Amino acid sequence: MLGTFILMFCISGIIASTKLTGGDALLEYALTAGLTIVVLIFSIGSISGAHVNPAVTIAIAAFGYFPWSRVPLYILAQILGSVLATLMGEFVYGINSDVMETQPSQGSQSAFMVELLATFIVVFVVAAVTQQSQTVGQLSGLVIGMAIRLAVLISGPVSGGSLNPARSLGPAIVSRNFDNIWLYLTAPVLGAVLGALMYKFLRLQGQPCLATSSPDSDMLSHSLAFGRS
Repeated sequence: MLGTFILMFCISGIIASTKLTGGDALLEYALTAGLTIVVLIFSIGSISGAHVNPAVTIAIAAFGYFPWSRVPLYILAQILGSVLATLMGEFVYGINSDVMETQPSQGSQSAFMVELLATFIVVFVVAAVTQQSQTVGQLSGLVIGMAIRLAVLISGPVSGGSLNPARSLGPAIVSRNFDNIWLYLTAPVLGAVLGALMYKFLRLQGQPCLATSSPDSDMLSHSLAFGRS
């Protein structure tokens, strides 16, 4: 819950800032999302895995790195963190919850595909970094943050750059506006599972060419962490 709260509060802060200063909202939003994830990975990754995203939690569980019995509780905590951060953003920055919502700007089908593909990219990168943890080392958090920033930049103009069901559902609950929420609940989950599956497939196909590092399930839990709370 704490991780998702921090992520969403930072997002509310940058949204308020860009409205006040007239800055480039997409660039600042992408940078904020990426930097916040880096900070969370290094600060609470070893404690809770830095879960801030239900899509990643589900992907981790689907591949046996996280118990399914804990998934509902984690997702509930992530959503609660998002709701509380949205309310706090309203109180501190005086912004309406509707400006925190994510809505498609070029149709729901385009938004669904870009959310799926952007989340696919992030989780694929996370899985790759995880498997090479001995060579990438402490740079893993930075690489993941850069991947998230890139994913937000390419998805933002079409879908708002959510990639995270909790990120979209929290503001929707507060504003009681659930238009198009289905695509933000389904596309990132599907993209996360497919991203992990694709890396696993390619890794099996190219096993002899891989670095000597062995899978690190703890690292996978932290760094697939673009989503834990």
